[in-house]
Amino acid sequence: MSKTKYIFITGGVSSSLGKGVTVAALGCLLEARGYSVSLQKMDPYINIDPGTMSPYQHGEVYVTEDGAETDLDLGYYERFTKSKFSRKNSVSTGQIYHAVIERERKGDYLGRTVQVVPHITNEIRNRIYTLARDNETDFVIVEIGGTVGDIESVPFLEAIRQMRYEHGAKQVLFMHLTLVPTITVAGEAKTKPTQHSVKELLALGIQPDILVCRINKPMSKEMKSKISLFCNVQDQNVISAVDISTSIYEIPFMYREEKLDEVVLNALGMDLRKLNFSHWENMIKKIRNAKKTVKVALIGKYISLQDAYRSVYESLAHGGIANEVEVEVVKLNPEDIDSKNVKELLKGVTGILVPGGFGERGIEGKIASIQYARTKGIPFFGICLGMQCAVIEFGRNVLGYKDANSTEFQPHSAHPVISMIEEQMEIERMGGTMRLGAYPCVVKKGSLAFQEYKTERISERHRHRFEFTLRFREEYEKKGMNLTGFSPDESLVEIVEVPNHPWFVGVQFHPEFQSKPTDPHPLFAGFIKAAAKLAKKTEG
Repeated sequence: MSKTKYIFITGGVSSSLGKGVTVAALGCLLEARGYSVSLQKMDPYINIDPGTMSPYQHGEVYVTEDGAETDLDLGYYERFTKSKFSRKNSVSTGQIYHAVIERERKGDYLGRTVQVVPHITNEIRNRIYTLARDNETDFVIVEIGGTVGDIESVPFLEAIRQMRYEHGAKQVLFMHLTLVPTITVAGEAKTKPTQHSVKELLALGIQPDILVCRINKPMSKEMKSKISLFCNVQDQNVISAVDISTSIYEIPFMYREEKLDEVVLNALGMDLRKLNFSHWENMIKKIRNAKKTVKVALIGKYISLQDAYRSVYESLAHGGIANEVEVEVVKLNPEDIDSKNVKELLKGVTGILVPGGFGERGIEGKIASIQYARTKGIPFFGICLGMQCAVIEFGRNVLGYKDANSTEFQPHSAHPVISMIEEQMEIERMGGTMRLGAYPCVVKKGSLAFQEYKTERISERHRHRFEFTLRFREEYEKKGMNLTGFSPDESLVEIVEVPNHPWFVGVQFHPEFQSKPTDPHPLFAGFIKAAAKLAKKTEG
């Protein structure tokens, strides 16, 4: 454990500055220098995890291999690095207090008064040390959620202060991400908010070693010197994080130009190993060289918040990278769609994607869009609820079950073609009651899915309660819907396809959680390829 170096990243002045992407980009650069990294998110909310939170509150819920429902920042961590993460990489205040209170109830504290210091702070440190011990990586990079000055994050900041005191500056490094706003009228960038933010940290006993400053254009030498002097940080350790107008995947490049990885390694007394960045450079070249644009409609009820379908948007972009095209996502609210206006609303799109979700709102609009995709030969990709809607649509319009539905929306339907996971019929609690995490799936040879995966056995991550009702299997297959992916025991239908169609696939799992820009998911790559082919044909 003593070999591991710890890097803590805090945020100041404002939320949503991009701490998660900064952590991911730093991890990406350190890996490119031949070091191993593990990334951890510490969230100051009292929920155990974001599983029961609205996407409007918290963006998407990102699911790890081992079935943890986590913050969407873990998605960035996995997309930017070679690592795969688990529930140990996501920590919340709720988890910390829950563990301490359970221990207190069992009498583990031997009658002592249980307090924030040392009991809560010890539990926080324990989560960091456990990750370091179990993963044996060169670096553990920890993002402290929230903004310095928030009351919620104080125990986390106290815990990392103690770690620096205990291990010293050569093993524990503090990075602070802050905002340098530009006053529009004067067009002048102001350093005062950063100075105040650092003062807040100093009051908590933390002196940052590196300042990463979000700013709309690169800082001048004079500005860096001013921040350096007032914040007690060396000149070369003041880093410009300029707003990126192109791809988010350019961010590691920007930090490399600013020598962030070199500054970190020097501060921790580590060797400046040779940078091997070719895999990332090749991927960026593909993004920059994209000549054509493909329009894909995403039909989901949370489209007003970009982060609600973050992994899906990123995976569509990865599909674009695989085919050297740019993907333009047309966001449509299913509540605005019906059979009368569907043609008009989907005009010009050559791919339709319906993502996962919960609840009845907008279901009929999704079904109308899927019918349009199926009958007009437009490439369609349904994920989780999107796949279930495809099954309902096929049941109604091909099998003639006019009342075909999911028991989620219509518990007493005569044709419940989608129903709840059998073993969970009795469960009423909302938290942690789903099929979660990675499960194996067997793909039928000769199917479109097999053509994309090029293998019979796959493993994909799940997050659902409802699934295809097996007693309708024969009728669906007879009428022309191919069920091409199953759990090994054939109790769960994982993939459905419509043959004699350019590309029509519905999956019960969430492939977006395994796609990376340097290694696009085969289904997203195949979907975009089909969309690009249709676009070319339409143009021709």
